[in-house]
Amino acid sequence: AEAEADAGGPRLAELLELGQRLWEELEASTEPSSGVPAVQDKVRQGLDALQRAADMVAQLELFSENEELEEIASADLKFLVLPALLGALTLKQVDLSRRMKHLESAREHFLRFLKLCRSYGLRSSQLSREEGAGSTPAPWDPAQPNLVGMALSRNAKIERYKQKKELENKLASMRSFVESGTAEEEQIREFYILQIQKWISISLEELESIDQELVILRSRDAVRQAPPGSHGPSRPARAPVKPFILTRDAAQARVFGAGYPGLPTMTVDDWYEQRRRQGIVSGQSTSQRAPAGASDEELQKQQQEKKEEEEDEEALQKARDWDDWKDTHPRGYGNRHNMG
Repeated sequence: AEAEADAGGPRLAELLELGQRLWEELEASTEPSSGVPAVQDKVRQGLDALQRAADMVAQLELFSENEELEEIASADLKFLVLPALLGALTLKQVDLSRRMKHLESAREHFLRFLKLCRSYGLRSSQLSREEGAGSTPAPWDPAQPNLVGMALSRNAKIERYKQKKELENKLASMRSFVESGTAEEEQIREFYILQIQKWISISLEELESIDQELVILRSRDAVRQAPPGSHGPSRPARAPVKPFILTRDAAQARVFGAGYPGLPTMTVDDWYEQRRRQGIVSGQSTSQRAPAGASDEELQKQQQEKKEEEEDEEALQKARDWDDWKDTHPRGYGNRHNMG
């Protein structure tokens, strides 16, 4: 494998170095938005360099799932992180119309990297999800949270963060020796293996975020593609009602309709009958409505009782008025013709 890497010349190493440098610059960037043209130019440049390097690695067949980690030359170990770098840069693209495609592509890159690492026995301890990296991770379901799974996931995240910080500190202390060429082969090998473990942690974090975002995007697309009538029964459209004056009786309707220009008039009974014909209300008009099941005899009886009550009230009121008048008018008041 080492001879094959040499056959590729420094070009392969330069492409990897360029892509890794651009990713580090983007991570440390203080740009307020990742959509800035200069930022996206770096993303495209980095993706192009890394994709060319990945194609060269595939042609040289540097890695195989059937060989052991010890069989890989120390100088070739650094190319193992190519798929993870491709996934990380793919996520930095900001074309919203192709966001789902970018997420799925980045996911494939990360899974390919984790599967390759597992085949070589490279794994980060206490990271339960890495064990299933070769299979499709279960999507995150916000509607059915698993409290035990959430607790384990939280502990895994804390442990992952601690390991990541330790790796970064150790890598920073070893980088100068490796880049200066003064490091021994064992130190070079350890440095690249630590880099691989760092990218295992990054890949696991990114895969979790990708799964969550994919669930949201797919739910949104499902709602957009649903037929209009699938959200519930729609109400039948009602014909627009022209304005009119509602009156108590026909006499009042004639008065209100006499003006020019005037609005059409309608009595309460006419309005109710119109609504009944349209099917909006049911039953009889206001002057004919009665309790359900009432016979003509009962209706007449009710009308007679109502008439008697009105007559009794009228007679009572007349008696009260007469008493009031007698209180203020003594007997003989006004009769002055026969005075003696």
